[in-house]
Amino acid sequence: MQLKMQALAIFILLIALAAGRQFRDIHAGTKRVSSTILRNSDLGGRLTAGKVTPPHERNREYWLNVAREQLLERTQTRLNTHKAKNVIFFLGDGMSLTTMTSARILKGQLQGKPGEEEQLSFEKFPYVGLSKTYCANAQVPDSACTSTAYMCGVKANIVTLGVSARVNYNNCTESMNPKNHVSSIADWAQKAGKSTGFITTTTLTHASPSGSYAHVANRFWECDSDITTWTGLADTSQCKDIAQQLVTQAPGKHFNILMGGGMGKFLPKTLKDSHGKMGERSDNKNLLSKWQGLHPKGVVVTDRQSLLKVDVKKVQHIMGLFQSGVMDFHSNADHKKQPSLKEMTEVALKLLSKNPKGYFIFIEAGLIDYGNHATNPGQSTSETLELDKAVQKARAMTNPNDTLIVVSADHAHPLSIAGFSNRGNDILGIDYSFPDANGQFFATLNYALGPQQYLDDRGTRLNLSEFLDNNRWVVHPSYIKSEMGVHGGDDVGVFASGPYEHLFRGVMEQHTLPHLMAYAAGIGNGHTTCEDKRT
Repeated sequence: MQLKMQALAIFILLIALAAGRQFRDIHAGTKRVSSTILRNSDLGGRLTAGKVTPPHERNREYWLNVAREQLLERTQTRLNTHKAKNVIFFLGDGMSLTTMTSARILKGQLQGKPGEEEQLSFEKFPYVGLSKTYCANAQVPDSACTSTAYMCGVKANIVTLGVSARVNYNNCTESMNPKNHVSSIADWAQKAGKSTGFITTTTLTHASPSGSYAHVANRFWECDSDITTWTGLADTSQCKDIAQQLVTQAPGKHFNILMGGGMGKFLPKTLKDSHGKMGERSDNKNLLSKWQGLHPKGVVVTDRQSLLKVDVKKVQHIMGLFQSGVMDFHSNADHKKQPSLKEMTEVALKLLSKNPKGYFIFIEAGLIDYGNHATNPGQSTSETLELDKAVQKARAMTNPNDTLIVVSADHAHPLSIAGFSNRGNDILGIDYSFPDANGQFFATLNYALGPQQYLDDRGTRLNLSEFLDNNRWVVHPSYIKSEMGVHGGDDVGVFASGPYEHLFRGVMEQHTLPHLMAYAAGIGNGHTTCEDKRT
């Protein structure tokens, strides 16, 4: 026993000695690094070189006045406890906090300002929080499990839609079992007599909007042909695709507004759609004809002109299909044919506001995500600015006493703003104030993973000036090579304005969002304002 104790004491002593050596090595290494910085350069001089303060900001009174204004605004805020007649839920797909910051700066720079002092319309909302975006079985989520969370109030498995976490990927039997289905806030709104709908710049059958109406074990089952592709099943009759669920099942078939792309998912392969491409369905079903038959006072529109000509006083339903697949980036679109997110929002709200009981609508800027997947922050920030305009239009068209507007994102992207760039530096350009270890200047915006590292054959970073200077739409550098940019697992922002806006604060589980909106509107089966008798 004594020998064992001695051996244990020696073992502990050896660990302590090793730890001590390791600490000394780390401490010495830190000192060496610090000494190298101090010896090789004037770090302070390097960080301040070329930096210019805007003249009006040099006076301390400018900053004191800004602080006073923000303090006064916060101290005068009173709780808005009116009942929300209307709920508008905006989503920036893939809109990380860094994407928002970049878009805010770009917005200011497009106006000739330095940019950093600018604000997006929803950044002016009185309440802000953070949403945790993980799904039931994944640390970093996709747009399907997140949609189930923020639409249905339940966390689900990655790639699944409108079902509980009992449903596994690609399992048709599990996903078609009603016991595994979860209902959405759109369904709750319909049962309260409200009008409903959604707008997206992706497809009507894409993951984000589909959480409001579909129940599938694979978000990619957008039409019957897709089920065959993903499962190998020749007979898909027992497994209803997303497009079919939208047109034939509640709550989808009752939506008053459907706007986005994806026309091909509703037409058979034998028919050409309005955009010159053949349909995608193998079952020979024409779901557009089916939808029109179910909605005799509804109209199908396929371009901007026909949308803007709709007389909302005479119609009850609008289905807008503005591309065969996803809609074009706003910067690339033919604006004579493709409406903007702001224009779609305006038409939708005019129609929905006819209902004296109010409405719920989901509005998605879906191509922010596509820009970030392409590691092209020019596109992702441009799409964020389109969301900014749509939110501003919605707030201008509605009354904060009866309309709750919530703006959030489904997930983040690993985009960083790095370096020591000067005030007003081109947010989509290069930071020329601080070179890397090889003396090369780097991009202000970089991704963790992506297709382009801009390295030569020896692995040294190339001079980026010939690639990024004066080129807003270029792919930006990434650290790790991959086919495309990936999602991030960090929290995303939540911004609220209107009745019970104060509920949307702090760090929230993403699946709490629809419950908070339902509470404010007095809908659903959960705890509501009606029960609290505060309306």
